Order: sequence, then C-alpha cells, then structure tokens
Amino acid sequence: MKILVTGGAGFIGSHLVEHLLKQEHEVIALDDLSTGSQENIKNFIGLPNFKFIKHDITQPLPDLSVDQIYNLACPASPIKYQIDPVKTVTVNVLGAINVLELAKKKQIKILQASTSEIYGDPDIHPQPESYWGNVNPIGPRSCYDEGKRCAETLFFDYHREFGLPIRVIRIFNTYGPKMALDDGRVVSNFIIQALQNKKLTVYGDGSHTRSFQYVSDLISGMTKMMSQDSFIGPVNLGNPEEYTIKEIAEKIIKLVGSQSNVIYEPLPQDDPKQRRPDIKLAKEKLDWQPEVKLEEGLKKTLEYFKGKLN
Repeated sequence: MKILVTGGAGFIGSHLVEHLLKQEHEVIALDDLSTGSQENIKNFIGLPNFKFIKHDITQPLPDLSVDQIYNLACPASPIKYQIDPVKTVTVNVLGAINVLELAKKKQIKILQASTSEIYGDPDIHPQPESYWGNVNPIGPRSCYDEGKRCAETLFFDYHREFGLPIRVIRIFNTYGPKMALDDGRVVSNFIIQALQNKKLTVYGDGSHTRSFQYVSDLISGMTKMMSQDSFIGPVNLGNPEEYTIKEIAEKIIKLVGSQSNVIYEPLPQDDPKQRRPDIKLAKEKLDWQPEVKLEEGLKKTLEYFKGKLN
C-alpha cells in the first residue's frame, strides 16, 4: 500500500516509517521538522519506496494519492508543546481536520495517535478507555491535553457524519532510540544526566508513577490496530508495569554505572500523580500486549544515547 505518516520524522513516526518500509509499503513521511528531525529518517532518503515532504499540517495538505494515513503530527513532550501553546492546539485541531479531509476525499482508513494525557490527572486507576478523564481545561498542559481530546472528537464526528473508517489509539509513555536529547522526558533526561554523572532531576517527591513501553511494542500495536476492520477504538497502548519515578531514576543510575544521585524539584502544575493503562481491550480486540521488559528496553535506549553523546 501507499501510506502517509504525518509527523514521520519524529521519534515514534520514524520508527513507524521504518517498520512500514520493511513491510514493503510505499511510505510518504510528512513533517515540518519543528520537533522532528531529518536525522531520524536519513537512512530512508533515496529509497525508491520512500518520499519526504516538508509541510506544516496546519496548512491544507497536498492532494496525495494514498491508501492509509497515520496521523502522528504533534509535539509530544511538555517542554516542546508548552513553548507555543497556541500552535500546539492548532496542530491538534486544525491538523486533525486537514488529515481527516484528505481521508474523506479518498475514503481511506486513518489512524489518530491520541494520548494517555486525555485522562489528565486520573482519579481512576488504572485508566480504562471508558474513563472520561480529569483534565484542567485552562492549565499550562491543556494545550496538549485538550487539543488531543478535541482531535478525538473530530475523528469520531467524521466517522459518524461521513462514515469515515477511523482508528484511535491512546499512547502511554513510550521510550527508545531516536528520542530527542532535549525533549525533557523522564527516560531521556535520566539517561543523559546519568551518562554525564550529573544529578538526576526528579519532580515531586519521586513517589508519582508512570508506565513505560518500548517503542517497538507501540509500533506493533499501532499496525495491528490499523490492519483489523472490526474495531475503531479508542484503545490504550501502553505497558501496565508501573514504577515510581524514583525507581526509574535508581534503575538507570545502576544500569549506567553512574556516580549520579537524585535531586528533587517542585512538581509542575497538573502533572499526573499516577499513570497506568488498562490494556484488557487491546488484548481482546488486537491480541496485543507489550513484550519488551523495562530493563531490556532501557539497555537498548542507553546504547543509542551513548552513541549520540560521544
């Protein structure tokens, strides 16, 4: 098939592009490179079944003849999406409309990469897809949280109004090679600080929790979601193994063999205290569950960052 991946030069997008190319699909990666990087897709440039288009998704898309669309275009780390919150909302909402309009014109299947952030700071744990969330609509994170929630609304309205074959996934914390060095996410921050023997910065007292999935598990779930025709979602894709942030910091220090220790800073506003996916639906509908254990994934990610810092 001929497949469009918006955000195709980003961390997750570039892994998806690589997977689809290995499956011998023809792939168009569209990205404005505001948070994505050409470094992530350099190995694909020149391949006969790959094309890169530099384009801002908030502008109408070119009239591309494609069979499927994966919409991943959006800054995903708080540091990145809070730099220009108005643009973040615009990317989520107007960007969704633009990709949906192309899908409607071609009457093709389209997948939205939504997020666990739509659950906000949850008061139900773990979070099932039936939970509507606890989101501050006017806080510093709401440009992303509410932007993604509105994108889901648009996808389901296009499905109801126009019969569009949509797929919606909710991605929980994901890590692996090709993460940006400056994206401010937990795993990349800790690995870089540990490699440089700097203090690992933990926000809050370290007792808040996250669940981390390795990127190859996510790509497996995404493609399974797209390839089936009985379920549109939304569906959680994440690893249900839950760790405190302090545990992650200590694990990375040990893996690196670092002389670092941990320092504590105030918890940012609206930062969720706990986050763990209920993946019963993914198991039932997609026959999917994560396979990569945390230590195995961290070792692979560590090797990547060693190469980037040398």
